[in-house]
Amino acid sequence: MQSDMKNAKIEKSIFWPSLILVVAATVLLVVFRESVGPVVESWMTAITFRLDWAFEFLTIGLFIILIWLMFGRYGRVKLGGADDKPEFSRFSWGGMLFCASMGTSIMFWSIVEPLYYYTGPPFGIDGKTTEAAEFAVSYGLFHWGISAWALYALPAVVMAYSFFVRRDHSLKISAACRGVLGKHADGFLGKAIDILVIWSMIGGLGTSLGLGVPMVAAVLGNLFGIQPSLWLNIVIIIIWTFIFSSSAYLGLYKGIRKLSDWNVYMALGLALFVIIVGPTLFILSYFTNSLGLMLDNFMKMSLYTDPITKGGFPQAWTVFYWAWFAATAPFIGIFVARISKGRSIREMVSNILLWGSLGSWIYFGVFGGYGMNLELTGEVPLTEILSEQGGPAVIVAVLNSLPLPVIVSAFFVILGFIFLATSLDSASYVIASVATKELGVNSEPARWHRLMWGILLSALAISLTIAGGLNVVQTSSVLVAVPVLLMYILMAMSLIKWLHHNEHLHVYVKKKK
Repeated sequence: MQSDMKNAKIEKSIFWPSLILVVAATVLLVVFRESVGPVVESWMTAITFRLDWAFEFLTIGLFIILIWLMFGRYGRVKLGGADDKPEFSRFSWGGMLFCASMGTSIMFWSIVEPLYYYTGPPFGIDGKTTEAAEFAVSYGLFHWGISAWALYALPAVVMAYSFFVRRDHSLKISAACRGVLGKHADGFLGKAIDILVIWSMIGGLGTSLGLGVPMVAAVLGNLFGIQPSLWLNIVIIIIWTFIFSSSAYLGLYKGIRKLSDWNVYMALGLALFVIIVGPTLFILSYFTNSLGLMLDNFMKMSLYTDPITKGGFPQAWTVFYWAWFAATAPFIGIFVARISKGRSIREMVSNILLWGSLGSWIYFGVFGGYGMNLELTGEVPLTEILSEQGGPAVIVAVLNSLPLPVIVSAFFVILGFIFLATSLDSASYVIASVATKELGVNSEPARWHRLMWGILLSALAISLTIAGGLNVVQTSSVLVAVPVLLMYILMAMSLIKWLHHNEHLHVYVKKKK
């Protein structure tokens, strides 16, 4: 593997344009943030209202394709050769795919999101009513459940098939579209797709940083009695840089896997603590009711656009989420594909959909249920805190309501650091992979390359935090989801074409007796 890493040369036609685009765009956002912000915001609104139907049909369509892959004859196709075995245990594999995908976003939204739905519910329901309370957690389970993971699963399957079955030694989305694009995958169109994917990754990580940094700063500020400030945010980003750069430098086997394992243990430990010390029976009962309500209304939620009353709920939430997840999905797809050698298509799809959804549901069920209980009993007025002080203040109020608040807050901060670090180390690893010429099945991008993208991501985050332009990057990442819509169609068509025409390459996993 060491020789492979030395031979992993950068793809100059992707590396330099990506680097120039990211740096130039950041400089422009910093200099012209006052004028650029409103323009990007208006584009975002136009996309969510005019393409709501496209994103919703895409998501439900992907789910149908994945069901076909799971239960059809191609489900037993092995992602690799006859002698290839999985490189990671099921626990480490599941931990890495979940942690890379969710980051600190799940820690923030599992507490805050149900409160938004309680005060501004869908389907014309009045806010702060019994019906609104019933839908509060169920909509969170929907947004972070099977549909979201379907958006992540398809690129992962196509990339894994391209890399391990067709032996295309390239971890690029352009390679996953080769079945339709043909020779154009190596030309200008393919390069444009890969550069776009790198930009969408940077924007998606901007979103994670935009949520994670203020949240951790608020909890740290509360712990040490200091006011959250610009300098505290910068210190937090520097600490994050050290953690995830070290992990990315150590690589997939020694760094990223171990960090993800610890992340899962700590995340489950915190959830279990809240179930035990919180209103246990209410949390379990409320989760059961919310899950039933979500499953009962799954198709209604999936295709809800509210065209008559135009309240804006599906556009502000569902369509925004599908666009955000679609924009970051190529990065997740590449990473999950890289760690999935030796598994069958059925195993890969079912584990991404089920374990991914289960992890999200546990967090929404436990933390969303606990937060809603505080609000409904009047113990802590969380909706009031949310409207007056914002989301990070809600997180602090919820942590302070638990027993041993100092210990729990310290644990929450450490978990927050590790959660985002697992996303960022995976991202710097993937960006380096996309900008590398060729990668063998057992090789990794060069260490200096992985480290460079890690440091660059942090430099961008610090400069945008100082300039106050992080929100614009978050929004611009979602704009990338429009061309990603077409990318999904190309990937799905490529996979179906390959499965039909590459029968001679397939190794089938034997059915267990």
